[in-house]
Amino acid sequence: MKFGPDGYLYATTGDARKGAFAQDKRSLNGKILRLTTKGRPAPGNPFNSYVYSYGHRNPQGLAWDPQGRLWESEVGENTYDELNLIEPGKNYGWPDCEGSCTKDGMTNPKAALSPSQGVPGGISYANGDLYMTTMRGKRLYRFPVDGADVGTPVAHYQDQYGRLRTVEKVPGKNALWVLTTNAEPNGGQPAGSDQVLEVELTGGRLPQTNVFRADSAY
Repeated sequence: MKFGPDGYLYATTGDARKGAFAQDKRSLNGKILRLTTKGRPAPGNPFNSYVYSYGHRNPQGLAWDPQGRLWESEVGENTYDELNLIEPGKNYGWPDCEGSCTKDGMTNPKAALSPSQGVPGGISYANGDLYMTTMRGKRLYRFPVDGADVGTPVAHYQDQYGRLRTVEKVPGKNALWVLTTNAEPNGGQPAGSDQVLEVELTGGRLPQTNVFRADSAY
């Protein structure tokens, strides 16, 4: 969940392993929801309900760029994970499409990754780029943003810190916070091994060399 620049709360919901829910606009599953601070549907929602967009399998991170565009990272099933540009009322395809497809009425992702490269967690915007953490992929991607599109992603820190769960811009600093998620069944590491990492953005972007430092461990 994140508050958007419009002051409303945005929440992502998975399809509960029933893909048909994602296409049913009456269901709250497989959606991005938009709510007021009182817990009601936000004014201007496209279907006069909580639903802001639909056709999602397992949406994860949300981030806004300076133009107010909403970006979302999404875990697919077996074929592709996605980076989507979210627009109100749009259908993002699941379960009919995973990654790009040509079916009428579906909105294609701006980028698609195989599960071995991805399984994304959070995303964050900083200095003209979107940053996406990945769990199975064990790397941090930088996607250069060009208007409503993204360029070729650059992978950083592959296999250096294990599963990366989420990323946030550090308030007041030219840096990112990245959280690991290794002390879980899929990570296989003991309790207490996860860290909050700080990444300094050099020249506005991540350098190719390692600039992580562990400020604290949990």
